[in-house]
Amino acid sequence: MVQDNRESIVAVRKNGDGDLTGFKTSSGRELAYAEALQLVQSGQIAGVNAFKGKDGETYIRGDADGDPTNNLDQLPLF
Repeated sequence: MVQDNRESIVAVRKNGDGDLTGFKTSSGRELAYAEALQLVQSGQIAGVNAFKGKDGETYIRGDADGDPTNNLDQLPLF
């Protein structure tokens, strides 16, 4: 198995509506949503992917692995 040295998302920040607005990575970096999205799209963050919503906007979501405990919404807040 290949060693994956990419960062992963370990905590999230949400706004008053519960929408994700920021992320903390495994190296301790705090990323705004737009910055995190760029890194996800360039393959620099493990365990997540970008998808285009019905509204045409691009969003970050966790990879579908059947484990609900690592869904972005379930991660601790920072």
